[in-house]
Amino acid sequence: MNFQRQVSHALDEEHRVNLDLLGKVEQAFARLPRSGAGGDPELARIAAALARHLEQELERHFDFEEQQLFPLLAEAGEADIAGLLADEHAAIRDAARSTLPLARAAAEGVLDDSGWNALKVGALEIVERQVSHIQKETMALLPMLDDLLDEDTDRELAFAYAAG
Repeated sequence: MNFQRQVSHALDEEHRVNLDLLGKVEQAFARLPRSGAGGDPELARIAAALARHLEQELERHFDFEEQQLFPLLAEAGEADIAGLLADEHAAIRDAARSTLPLARAAAEGVLDDSGWNALKVGALEIVERQVSHIQKETMALLPMLDDLLDEDTDRELAFAYAAG
């Protein structure tokens, strides 16, 4: 989609980067054998990328939406979609809490076979939840923002988001 507002465009670009990572995570962990993957440098690299995503990007993205965008949606009469997306954020955060330590351990090469199996389950759950969530935001949230935000508000929010 071609979004008109800076905020919508920035979030869409971030979604695309996240979808690329999530696709790599899904491919890597879907082929993970039951006996774990200790010593596989490619899986360790993908686990490290997943850990960075869960530690840094996910919280920043969700916090911005919840603190800056969802209140605007609620004021515009779109509290239902804001509530649904916030609920999905909570579910993704829950999955991330249990998966993050496993991803860190995998990246450091200190995960045993049962840990790899737990990481596989958690990583694939995060992929499923996040891909679905990103699709909702792309189809509902971002077009609403294009309609809702005026040029000045869009610029202010875009600067705030870029500042982190």
